[in-house]
Order: sequence, then structure tokens, then C-alpha cells
Amino acid sequence: MEKKPMTRRGHTALETELKHLKSTERPAIIKAIAEAREHGDLSENAEYHSAREKHSFIEGRVKEIEGTLSLAEVIDPTSLSGAIKFGATVRLVDEDTDEEKTWQIVGENEANIEQGLLNMKSPIARALIGKEEGDSVEVKTPGGDRSYEVLSIQYI
Repeated sequence: MEKKPMTRRGHTALETELKHLKSTERPAIIKAIAEAREHGDLSENAEYHSAREKHSFIEGRVKEIEGTLSLAEVIDPTSLSGAIKFGATVRLVDEDTDEEKTWQIVGENEANIEQGLLNMKSPIARALIGKEEGDSVEVKTPGGDRSYEVLSIQYI
């Protein structure tokens, strides 16, 4: 199977979520299922069905996180330099609007555009890979074509 690159921060966040699901959420939902069973007829017991559904969601998320962590390749951006690649924090200026943006290129599981974490498979990240400071980048996005200039590249 293909390794999935992620930062240490992303790896730690998944480990924390997994620990919380196993040590807090799972025992609580098992207790809720047991209590709902005590109320009698399960076929018409909404609490029981709701608890079973939540239990199924938790177990699915646990398996998903365990799978992701088993394929994780943790990359330390501070050990990198040069042209834009995974882990780079890139400051850009939109050549049409002069609006500046700063994004870090991260793995799929840790991407969050509102926090400036850009999925490495996104159109913008793919267009930026391999570029240097001062380069102009044309990006085809769902909202239309955009032009950016790379102002700075940092590996922090």
C-alpha cells in the first residue's frame, strides 16, 4: 500500500483522537447501549437504535484512523529546504487582486483550508510543487483560473 505523508502535528492529532475514541467515547456508548437494552423491547427502542448507530460510527472512525496511521509517513518539514514540496509554508500574492495568502502543504487527513493547511492533492498545491520564490503560478480552480506569485517558502 502507498504511504501517506503527514506532518508530526497531523500524526499527533490522529493519535489523540484515536485515544479519545477508545478510552472515552467507546466505553460511554457501550454503557448507553446496555442501559437502553434494560428498557425492554429493542424493536421500538429509539435510544437503543441511536446508541447502536453512534457505536457503529465510532468503530468505523477507529478503523479509519488506525488504517491511516498504519500507512503514515511522518515528514518533518524543518529538515527540508529548496523548491516547494510537501510541508512547505508558502506565502503567495494573487496577481489579480494583490491579496496575500499563506498556506502549508500537508497530507489529505490534516488539510483544513480555514487554518491555512492545504491538501497536497488540491489543484493549488499541485501547481505550486516544484516552484521557487519569485515564480508565477497559473492555477486552474473550480472558481476559475488564478495567477499567484510565490513571495516566500519556509519549512517550519
